[in-house]
Amino acid sequence: MREPCDLCEVAGREDRWAIIDEGEHTLTVINPWQFEVGQCCVITRRHVATLLDLSREECEAVLVAAQRVATALVEAFQPLGLLTFQNNGVYSGQETPHFHFHVVPRQKGSDWGIGPPQLATFDGAGRPPGTPHDPGEDAPRRERVRACAIQLAETAQRIRSKLPT
Repeated sequence: MREPCDLCEVAGREDRWAIIDEGEHTLTVINPWQFEVGQCCVITRRHVATLLDLSREECEAVLVAAQRVATALVEAFQPLGLLTFQNNGVYSGQETPHFHFHVVPRQKGSDWGIGPPQLATFDGAGRPPGTPHDPGEDAPRRERVRACAIQLAETAQRIRSKLPT
């Protein structure tokens, strides 16, 4: 556990974590690291670390919120596909110990590869056996995808305008 929790402290409170949608158990925010334009996260209002810690009501609310934002992302960006994922624990690639479910519109030309870039930090994750990971490209890629507050606000507004009623 990390104290204070990054998501409890900043999600929805800082411009770079603009709120897309809110529910009783969830908050959907724009991800400040736009590996794909429109990448969002559905987070739980209650501080829990993993899927295993969620109540049944929270599980249901997360998927309903994910479906709502996915519908908006399809309308706003016409992606080729949607990537949805959630990591549980450090060795799955979870970087923040607060439950969050990614909803990512995928477009042609992405430099993301087959999955989240942090997975490449684990031996063999997403690579053929015997292929070493070169972490030299991780920092520049993360810097390249960190969007400015104005861009995030515009993207968030575009997504919000397409949420189903």
